[in-house]
Amino acid sequence: MDKITHRYVQVNGLKLHVAETGSEYSPAVIFLHGFPEIWYTWRHQMIAAAKGGFRAIAPDFRGYGLSDSPAEPEKALYADFVNDIASILDSLAISKVFVVAKDFGVWVAYSFVLLHPHKIAGIITIGMTFMPPVAYKHHVLLPEGFYVRRWQEPGRAEADFGRFDVKTVVRNIYILFSKIEIPIASEGQEIMDLVKPLTPLPSWFTEEDLDNYAALYYKSGFRTALQVPYRQTELNLGPTEQVPIVEAPTLVIIGEEDYATKIPGMGEYVRSGEVKKYVPNVETIYVQHGSHFVHEQFPDQVNQLILTFLNHNKNLAVA
Repeated sequence: MDKITHRYVQVNGLKLHVAETGSEYSPAVIFLHGFPEIWYTWRHQMIAAAKGGFRAIAPDFRGYGLSDSPAEPEKALYADFVNDIASILDSLAISKVFVVAKDFGVWVAYSFVLLHPHKIAGIITIGMTFMPPVAYKHHVLLPEGFYVRRWQEPGRAEADFGRFDVKTVVRNIYILFSKIEIPIASEGQEIMDLVKPLTPLPSWFTEEDLDNYAALYYKSGFRTALQVPYRQTELNLGPTEQVPIVEAPTLVIIGEEDYATKIPGMGEYVRSGEVKKYVPNVETIYVQHGSHFVHEQFPDQVNQLILTFLNHNKNLAVA
């Protein structure tokens, strides 16, 4: 961890935090986090990428971690996050980049890739792949207690989270999202109630890790995090008159026990091969026993998959 340096980049009216390691003359890889994560979620992958001859960059999205929050977090847009990534790369004079993303960071990544295809050497996503609106055959309405539906409701998560300190909220979400079951609360129960007080952390996630996450969420809070991704879902996927196609080489890494694969429509979309209609150059690899946090759970295995992909496509990183 002492090999990772930290800087602040002034872009789009905000001071955004960027963690970095590796030579600035090496091919660049930008890592985009999800929720409840911040740059720290990529600590294992950043070190491995730098040792493998790449420049690893991991920003905190606006309103997350050490980055400034927007003046009105409740009005934050996915487009803001995408524009920030483009501006960060421009400020660091990076014209070509590999993108590695997880959770809702995947949607930021695909929007960025579709809007700036000339900047992309390749894309790796963890747990999710590109699924344009046209791919949704039918909408399955999950129960009212589904965590996404609960957190979409203004004030609901704020009241739920507000009963606990920040560290407990992050702890509970990590425990919940590490399970194979989709987090769904019963009537009269809130999402935080799904975790019993003495439930241990996953074996691969230490108290020190939790302290690092909690320290940053004490600063940022959850206002922006509840807006994006839960309450703002509109994405810019390029020209509306055509179905968006991701042409860049793509690797999707999925934990076999990731609860997200159990959400109706998602798992079968990948396993059936339908994803290739929209991401023709995709390879999907499943990690046995892997959870939603497979990159933290099995870092060595995931790092090897990432490095193999980066090295195979290294020639595409030349601007």
